[in-house]
Amino acid sequence: MRAKIETDRNGVRLFNERFTKASEQLGSEKAAVRLAGVYAMAGLADDWREGRQTCIDVLCAYLRMPYTPPSDTSNAALARANNQVPNVDVDAGRTAREEREVRHTVIRLISRHLRLAEDDATSWSGYDFDFTGAVFDGGNFSDARFAGGQVSFVGALFAVGEMSFVEAVFAGGRVSFDRAMFAGAGVDFGGARFSGARVSFVGAVFSGGAVSFDTAEFARGRVHFVRAEFSGGAVSFDGTEFSGGSVHFAGAEFRGAAVSFYNSMFRGGRVSFQRAAFQVRPAFDDWPDGRTPEGLVLPEA
Repeated sequence: MRAKIETDRNGVRLFNERFTKASEQLGSEKAAVRLAGVYAMAGLADDWREGRQTCIDVLCAYLRMPYTPPSDTSNAALARANNQVPNVDVDAGRTAREEREVRHTVIRLISRHLRLAEDDATSWSGYDFDFTGAVFDGGNFSDARFAGGQVSFVGALFAVGEMSFVEAVFAGGRVSFDRAMFAGAGVDFGGARFSGARVSFVGAVFSGGAVSFDTAEFARGRVHFVRAEFSGGAVSFDGTEFSGGSVHFAGAEFRGAAVSFYNSMFRGGRVSFQRAAFQVRPAFDDWPDGRTPEGLVLPEA
């Protein structure tokens, strides 16, 4: 018994040492060292089930740090480096690009673990992920499974680049995009399945870029676009299937964005636009006999 206790203590001590070292690497001024810290923290999360949530929290916290995506001018400056571009411009551009690589690596590692089978010992499905206020300039959560747990994109900014949630699964738990800003990035929820989860886009702002829910499936659970603002860009629900649960656009404002529901299927549940305000009405198919599909509630004219 005493030997087992001592072994356990040594194991915990080793995990704590690895955690401390990885944390220090993440705080380095050198991108290569931070990148090593990302991999070290993810590896520790796989090995240390009791401390897995803490390791995930640290990786998410890294993405919540203040961040300005590399600008086109920074990239251009790097391309003209041989033509007497001031060193300060070259250095700033390089630093921004290196930081983007570190951040995208965090996203890749999280996504990779969310694609594993739930019975895989290293699956991170079911854990909490806090991306509150994070700035995204691209990333890939396609095929990720958010099953249970709390996932927050509250106040996140999808600024530029391409962000994919293609065929992601939101099953159970709570996922929030409340007050998120979709401003210039292309965000794709194509083929995503919302099944049994409570997903909210309350107060989200769609002001630029293209956001697609094409061929997504809303089955059971609740999805809220309450007080969301569609004021620019294009948002499409083309070919989306609403087969259960509820989707609410109450108080949403449609003023400037092109929002379409072409070829959408309403097979149960409730999709409500009550109290929504339209300057530009969403586009629907022409229904047989002009009858609104069962479950679809449009605002009174």
